[in-house]
Amino acid sequence: MHIQEMLAEAERTSQPSFSFEYFPPKTAQGVQNLYDRMERMYHMGPKFIDITWGAGGRHAELTCEMVAQAQTYFGLETCMHLTCTDMGEEKVNNALKKAYQAGCTNILALRGDPPRDQEKWEATDGQFQYARDLVAYIRKTFGNHFDIGVAGYPEGCDDNKDEESLLDHLKEKVDMGATFIVTQMFYDVDNFIRWVGRVRERGITIPIVPGIMPIATYASFIRRANHMNCNVPPEFMAALEPVKNDDVAVREIGKTLVADMCRKILAAGIRHLHFYTMNLAQATRMVLEELDWMPSAAKPLKQALPWKQSLSLGRREEDVRPIFWRNRNKSYVSRTQDWDEFPNGRWGDSRSPAFGELDAYGIGLPGTNEQNRKKWGEPKSVQDIASLFLRYLDNDIESLPWSEAPLTNEADSIKDDLVDLNKRGLITINSQPAVNGLKSSHPVHGWGPPNGYVYQKAYLELLVAPEVYPQLIARIRANPDLTYYAVTKTGDLDTNAPSEGPNAVTWGVFPGKEIVQPTIVESISFLAWKDEAFQLGADWARCYDVDSPSRALITDIVENWHLINIVNNDFHQPKTIFEVLAGLRVNNLVTPVEPKSATNGVGAAHN
Repeated sequence: MHIQEMLAEAERTSQPSFSFEYFPPKTAQGVQNLYDRMERMYHMGPKFIDITWGAGGRHAELTCEMVAQAQTYFGLETCMHLTCTDMGEEKVNNALKKAYQAGCTNILALRGDPPRDQEKWEATDGQFQYARDLVAYIRKTFGNHFDIGVAGYPEGCDDNKDEESLLDHLKEKVDMGATFIVTQMFYDVDNFIRWVGRVRERGITIPIVPGIMPIATYASFIRRANHMNCNVPPEFMAALEPVKNDDVAVREIGKTLVADMCRKILAAGIRHLHFYTMNLAQATRMVLEELDWMPSAAKPLKQALPWKQSLSLGRREEDVRPIFWRNRNKSYVSRTQDWDEFPNGRWGDSRSPAFGELDAYGIGLPGTNEQNRKKWGEPKSVQDIASLFLRYLDNDIESLPWSEAPLTNEADSIKDDLVDLNKRGLITINSQPAVNGLKSSHPVHGWGPPNGYVYQKAYLELLVAPEVYPQLIARIRANPDLTYYAVTKTGDLDTNAPSEGPNAVTWGVFPGKEIVQPTIVESISFLAWKDEAFQLGADWARCYDVDSPSRALITDIVENWHLINIVNNDFHQPKTIFEVLAGLRVNNLVTPVEPKSATNGVGAAHN
């Protein structure tokens, strides 16, 4: 979606909106941590994000990579910065091609700063001297595929403080095809509003997006203000100077100052704000909370489907997904990115030879061994494993080997049941409650267009010990409303499903549309998920020393337990699955599993 369309919607509805900026970190671990933060900040509800351009070599490649990741795996509408610095025509074409292939439809075209070894700015090959040249080239080469933003300078830029000259340059960029303006950071709102008037006097009518810099610490506030040569109103300094050594107080006062600034901008008729996050979440979140813009139970973050859509090229119309990857979004998108079967945008048959291998991006367990041991401890018994899962259900930890994100409040209605199962050693890794005709605007379960109704069958996926498995299966088979798939790491599929075809477990009914069924269960995709699920367990085991009790315990679960999913096809009965599982428990919950000798296995040969 083009940014100018988002801005027009905010203007039309008078509903304020916002966006975030990120920059490429310098280290690989920093990049991974930023991806995790971007995914968490997705739930704050930005309309789009942008990623700054890392000029030259690997830095430029990283910007392109981050744009692709944000679009493809996180479903974030992304604007890619592109500068003239160190960029000849071949490099510009390569960057734009990568953005196009990632499904990116927005570019922020900038001249950029000179390389550190140059005193003044010079074009690489004489072609891209100014941002206007870059705008003209993008528009000529790609037509209207890209919305093209340009920079605005309410207080001048580093090498030009002449407002008239800068307004002339801005008009030239617009005449070349720019469609929106993003300003440099500022704190002087009165001057910004005056500058907007000057821009409009020049006949420039495209949207203007103000750049907002939250205040995290006093030192960073002063450093950035000085670096940008921006005017700081006296009331800012009067409020912050007395508490400059107290970071908590600075953030508290800073959020109020910046939020008041935002309200003044909104009162002037501008509906969208762009936050320079500096790759940090807290200061930005505090401003959004002060403005009462954060999603909540009363104001949920609406989405078109019950799972996060990919925005990469060719996947925007995808509207069906197996439930097994509910908590592993990046993994699912990665493994299916080369599938050749998406008829009419619907999920294809996983028998496709293009189904990804297990070494694809996002399949393995993230984090280092040390980080994972610190996060999940060193379990020595099934009860320890169960206690870890109970901590996850209590939101005491944010992830598990099989779940990338914290538990959502969708599980509230079945949380006590999940707690009870885990206490008995039945390890739950995925679930959803039954829903019978709730409005699509429901704050927890709602999705899709307004004035519709959504439904879902109760679903449970769990790891089951060998001594529990026969009785559990017998109970399921005795209930005609329940269907299941069960498998061990190396075993054959066991099921009572009447066919191998898909079983819709989520669907919606909306005005003027056919029934939408975006989440399914079916046999072939379950077998593909089985490989991934057991590999995640094996990855977790390898976080521990080869002769440790923790490694022996987790490896025993991976090698000998069953992975089972259960669907209650009567969505009127929300508790049937839990009633069927009542009383089942693992024997010897507290008995440690003894490590095998290095010659007997436990993966010793691979270490």
